[in-house]
Amino acid sequence: MNFEYYMPTKVVMGRDCVKKQAGLLAPLGRHALIVTGRSAEENGALDDVLSALGANGQQATVFCRVTPNPGIPCIREGIALLKSAGADFVVAIGGGSPMDAAKAIALLSVQERTDEHIFDGGYAPEALPMAHIPTTAGTGSEVTPYSVLTNDVRQTKTSLSSPALFPRVAFLDGKYMARLSPEISLNTALDALSHAMESMLSRSAIPLSDTLSEEAIELIVPLLCKAQNGSMTLEERDTMLYASTLAGMAIAQSGTTAVHGMGYALTYFHNIPHGRANALLLGETLRLCEEKKVRALPRILAACRMTLDGVTFLLDSLVGKREEIGKEELEAFAVQAAQNKNIQKSVYEPTPDEVRRIYLRSFGRDADEA
Repeated sequence: MNFEYYMPTKVVMGRDCVKKQAGLLAPLGRHALIVTGRSAEENGALDDVLSALGANGQQATVFCRVTPNPGIPCIREGIALLKSAGADFVVAIGGGSPMDAAKAIALLSVQERTDEHIFDGGYAPEALPMAHIPTTAGTGSEVTPYSVLTNDVRQTKTSLSSPALFPRVAFLDGKYMARLSPEISLNTALDALSHAMESMLSRSAIPLSDTLSEEAIELIVPLLCKAQNGSMTLEERDTMLYASTLAGMAIAQSGTTAVHGMGYALTYFHNIPHGRANALLLGETLRLCEEKKVRALPRILAACRMTLDGVTFLLDSLVGKREEIGKEELEAFAVQAAQNKNIQKSVYEPTPDEVRRIYLRSFGRDADEA
């Protein structure tokens, strides 16, 4: 076996780890820009971070205006606040949106780009130091080199990627998720499940990333129904958070596949939460993998401890009633998604017609109907 694996983030997990391991924040700088949404005050994470920074004698400025699926205007606002405050490192508190925004702020504050060139790639491995505290269990962004932003020019979501986007340290504490609604708990768990499965279906998968993905799937699947009905214990939330981080570590190596590339249109045009968008498409994608005899599929099903029919039935029961999207619009999504780089990264590499079929069948439409 010949492969490389790189994930430089120090991961610390445990109850009250932010305050107990406050010293890990000390080397990052003297003034933190805390990037978060409004829930950080409610779940106690912001208080813990401010307490930890204060214990170190570090200053903090809070940027709490991150919106779901942040775009360039949000990033520009954060950069302006960072510079006016004189902050020299970034702390992210939240789910995928605050963590993605924090990464873009940390990157673009030292590598200036005009708006039209932000998504061009080619970034140097240089960004402000970061610490991430996830408050949902799904994105895995605390251990990845990606920042996914809304791209209004292309009417989709687009990733920034650089080794500099790995946070220096990630603090994992399930207590911040104790009050999450069943809807958010489920949608984020489905995102983590999609990451784990897609990692195994990527052309860049390696034995180590497959091992991480299989462990994540084994932990996530038994908890999905509990996430849906709001009956997760705090210990189970710890488990889900751990599994989400494992899946993030897997996609840090492999990236995601066509499911993510197809799901972005559902989020951009219909505001469907990211994890749900993935789950809506995942069943038909797995059926395509069965048709194409993808070698990773039996291992994915073994980790689920289900047959393919069992997995698709579970996904159907979790997503419930699907959104009403017209056939013509779905076909337009298919044309756009067929150009996404995630298509080529998939071992099952769907043709344009197969992308169309996944969209249509995922929303209860016959791919052959007139």
